[in-house]
Amino acid sequence: MIVVYLKRLLLMLGLVALQVLVCNHIHLMGYATPMPYVVFLATFALNESRIGNMLWAFVLGLLVDMFSNTPGEAAAAMTLAAFVQWPLFHAMAPKECVEDLVPTYQSMGRWRHVRYISVLVFVHHATFYLLESFSFFHIEETLIAFASSLALSLFLILTLDSMRHGK
Repeated sequence: MIVVYLKRLLLMLGLVALQVLVCNHIHLMGYATPMPYVVFLATFALNESRIGNMLWAFVLGLLVDMFSNTPGEAAAAMTLAAFVQWPLFHAMAPKECVEDLVPTYQSMGRWRHVRYISVLVFVHHATFYLLESFSFFHIEETLIAFASSLALSLFLILTLDSMRHGK
């Protein structure tokens, strides 16, 4: 059990370093900033504690917030994404799945996994950019930033995930 927690901690620290050192400095056309740390939620198995998942997601978001100068936006967005992860996973997982299923291309199938990741990233980014703008005065800029960051993040996450699982 401790090995699982150590692996998860190393993955979390690696994703925070990737976000802070690389991705925070990418602003395509002044709008698109990738946020690949959302893929951390896809490493939790079906039978793990929902509150534990939300706590891991909150800590990851808090670390990103501390190093990115975003006051609570990533923590709130990651916690909400972790909250909807469990029912979303049950809705998109194969019906004949085992209890300790971890969402991967092999275990869920390619398109179910892509939909699952896409909805998680959508929930995270929608929450993040609504909290960042916190008004509807600049809705066009917020929607452009949301859509472009969503597309860039999905591309990066799906590329990293396919490289990680060898497909």
